[in-house]
Amino acid sequence: MQPGLWLATSTLAAVLGIALLEDDVCRAPDGKDGFPGVPGLNGRPGQKGDVGEPGKSAQRTGIRGLKGDAGEPGHPGIPGNQGYHGLPGLSGLPGQPGLKGNKGKAGNILEQPRPAFSALRKSPPSTGRTVVFDNIIINQENSYSPQTGEFTCRIPGIYYFAYQVVSSGDLCLSITKNMERMVRFCDYNSRNILQVNSGSSVLSLAVGDRVSVSTDAARHSTIYSGSEADSIFSGFMLFP
Repeated sequence: MQPGLWLATSTLAAVLGIALLEDDVCRAPDGKDGFPGVPGLNGRPGQKGDVGEPGKSAQRTGIRGLKGDAGEPGHPGIPGNQGYHGLPGLSGLPGQPGLKGNKGKAGNILEQPRPAFSALRKSPPSTGRTVVFDNIIINQENSYSPQTGEFTCRIPGIYYFAYQVVSSGDLCLSITKNMERMVRFCDYNSRNILQVNSGSSVLSLAVGDRVSVSTDAARHSTIYSGSEADSIFSGFMLFP
């Protein structure tokens, strides 16, 4: 027998013999699982993935959390346009009285302006109802005008005015303030002789008030002009 053939026959016999033995032998039960091994090291980071699609909005179902802490103040914004003026507020309560001031210096009545005038009627211009006394006797502070017959108040206060007018007929005269009649006096002369119509009044004047003597438009008034008698209009301030 050739050696190669003998070796192949022997090998086949051994394999068949082992197979027969395995079929006849009983199998033992499986063993228990072993202990877990030690965790391995983390792997290397993977590459960045692509951007996903936007998620769909869903109805909020969670519980609202607590309010967070206030953040830092932001930078001041640009001032807005000026608004409309509001309605005036209510008046506040009176404040406490201030401290008493120092006593002032004593005044000198001689240094205070004292308006006063007196004027006669000589050759006056015609100015309607106003009786003009054109000849100045005294005119302190230059408050009386011989052209218009009016006294114009420049210093407010209490004033006294008086007139005496000569007439040969009926005469009604008024002392007027700003062309409004304050007092009226009438004299009826049936004998056509020279008579005096006189009147006076105390008036409170403010700056700019005008005082004059005026005739009554409803009555014919004749004022005497001549050398036998004078007509006069006077006024002065009593006190400020």
